[in-house]
Amino acid sequence: MGWLAWVDFLLRISRSQGIVRRYLVVNGFDGALTMLGLILGFLFSSPAELDLILNACLGAAIALAMSGTSSAYISEAAERKRALSQLEEAMLSDLHASAHGKAARWVPLFIAIINGAAPLAISLLILTPLWLARAGMALPLAPLPLAVMVALLLIFFLGVFLGRIAQTSWWRSGLQTLLVAALTAALIYLIGGH
Repeated sequence: MGWLAWVDFLLRISRSQGIVRRYLVVNGFDGALTMLGLILGFLFSSPAELDLILNACLGAAIALAMSGTSSAYISEAAERKRALSQLEEAMLSDLHASAHGKAARWVPLFIAIINGAAPLAISLLILTPLWLARAGMALPLAPLPLAVMVALLLIFFLGVFLGRIAQTSWWRSGLQTLLVAALTAALIYLIGGH
C-alpha cells in the first residue's frame, strides 16, 4: 500500500475526512482573513517599507501555522486516545497494534499538518505580489492592492470549495465568503480612523 493510500485508509477508518476538510477550510480562511487584515492595515496607514510589511505578515503566517499545528495535534491526539480506549473497552482487547491503534496515533499528526499548512500556504500565496515587487518585477498594480485582490480571490475559492462540499450553489457560497471579507475590510477601515 502506497503512502497516500495508507493515509486515506487511516482517515477512512477513523472517519476523519470531514475533519480534515473542515480544518483545511477554517484555517485557510483564518490565514486569508489575517493576511487581508494586515495588508489592509498597512494600506490604510502611513506608507511602510515593503520589508517591514513582509516581515510582519510572514511572522503572522508562521504564528498561525504553529498555533494551528500544535493546537490540532494536542486536541486530536486526546480525542483519538479517548476513542481508542472506548473501542478497546467495548471489544475487551488491546488495539494498539491494530489499524485503529495506528489511526489513533497517526491521524492527529495528519490533521495537525493540514491545520497548520492551510493558513501558511494561503498566506504565502497572498504575499506573492509583495515578494515579486521586492524582487523588482513589474506588476500591473501596486503590491498591496494586488495582494488584497489575491486574498479576495482565495477567499472566494474557499467559499466555492465549501459550496461544492455542501452540494449547494458554489457561486452563492463564494459570494458569502467574500461578504465576510468585505465586512472585515470595512471594520478595519472604520476602526483605523478613516
